[in-house]
Amino acid sequence: MTEQVLITTIDKRGVARLTMNRPEIRNAFNEKLICEICDTMGQLNSNADVRAIVLTGAGKAFSAGADLNMMQRAAKFSAAENKDDARRLAHMLSSIFHSPKPTLALVNGPAMGGGLGLVAACDIAIGADTAFFALSEARLGLIPAVISPFVIQAITVRQARRYFLTGERFDAAKAAEIGLLHKVVAADALNDEADAMLGELLACGPNAQGLAKELIRRVAYRPLSDSVMEETAGMIAKTRASDEGKEGVASFLEKRKPGWVAGE
Repeated sequence: MTEQVLITTIDKRGVARLTMNRPEIRNAFNEKLICEICDTMGQLNSNADVRAIVLTGAGKAFSAGADLNMMQRAAKFSAAENKDDARRLAHMLSSIFHSPKPTLALVNGPAMGGGLGLVAACDIAIGADTAFFALSEARLGLIPAVISPFVIQAITVRQARRYFLTGERFDAAKAAEIGLLHKVVAADALNDEADAMLGELLACGPNAQGLAKELIRRVAYRPLSDSVMEETAGMIAKTRASDEGKEGVASFLEKRKPGWVAGE
């Protein structure tokens, strides 16, 4: 029987749930899991019926990052082979970060190294109070290179200077303090908190959410210039003229639910 390393379900609301299914090794990812996440995200990103994507881990861990067997194989790779391997990891993270759908990391347990990168790549992250984290690459004589663009955006350069250099472990409360997690809850309340967050996400226009993510990517870290103002004016003008924008305003004025909620 083929090992099922990624379990994917889509409920009637259009919420897709991706569960990394290697609990015996704390959902550490190998080439197969990386490939399946990439392929599945590609399918979900292009599926108009999917409204939101949840990423979590089976068992007691979120993800321990790269598994030891993969690291051992990589140690014997040539420079070109190692670069190709890193590109696959980058593509996995990018497929999550650039998804037009809202992505929610449900951090049920430890997230280490590349597993922490997965958390940072998601739009929203909710963690169990029992979860812990580390960017421990430097302790192995390595660096968190591929995940760094996502992690630095999440926790800021100042925090990256500490945790990239020390490799120290930190808890869920600290993860929330530095911006990696949006909320920390008791482990047994994690699914209820996820449902509450999904309720907030599903109340919004799906096209608007995709455009909002694009807006953030366009505007973040750019100086407040005339070109930025012109670009954002063009984006809101286009959104107001869209069918979804018109429906949203009309439903508000008519005191009714918009079509994307009423139709669920």
